[in-house]
Amino acid sequence: MNPLDNPIWEALTTSQAGLAEISGAARRFPPDFTSLGGFLDPSREAYDSLCSLQTDRKSTALFLKSHYDPPAGWTVVQELRVLQMMLSDSQTPKPAAEWIELAEADSPEMLFLAQLTKPGPFGNRTHELGTYIGNRHEGKLVAMAGERLRFRGYTEISAVCTHPDFLGRGLAAGLIGVLAHKIRSRDETPFLHVRGDNTRAIELYKRLGFEERFSFHCSVVRSPAKQR
Repeated sequence: MNPLDNPIWEALTTSQAGLAEISGAARRFPPDFTSLGGFLDPSREAYDSLCSLQTDRKSTALFLKSHYDPPAGWTVVQELRVLQMMLSDSQTPKPAAEWIELAEADSPEMLFLAQLTKPGPFGNRTHELGTYIGNRHEGKLVAMAGERLRFRGYTEISAVCTHPDFLGRGLAAGLIGVLAHKIRSRDETPFLHVRGDNTRAIELYKRLGFEERFSFHCSVVRSPAKQR
């Protein structure tokens, strides 16, 4: 199986296994990092395993190959289509001339920008998953992007977002270019995930050389309280 076919599970069983919270047939990232979790295959056993991890009442976002109804009692908080895109071998976007590397001290601003623009799951410690970079204007963080899922040969570019007042200036494209060059320098392939209805972002990624690879069914689920 291509590791991109089940990227969350692949990350949590290889390069990022040290972060994984594990129970039987389920794994997830600590919620402070991200709400992502995964199964090798969706099954009653896998959902039972995930249930034992959700003692904190935190929902888990799963990338499934197709719609799958969870067992009775589970709450589906959200369902959406997530498009996986991979950077073409012949393309590497132009990097920004100016950017800064973000660190622990920037976490509150990063979280604020993510909550404002909603690029996807983002927690207090998401920035610890890889390199995160950004742009500031008059001291204010106005754009950022970083690395999230990692496994052999691949690194995901994630949390690409720009403050609404600074759209159209090429900030996101430049940051993606910086990260793509860094990932390529490690002989890895950059990829990303984007909501299927985010046409603006999809068109940007296509212009930068990303190609559509697969469409996941993202299911955000919470286990039955009585089973926890």
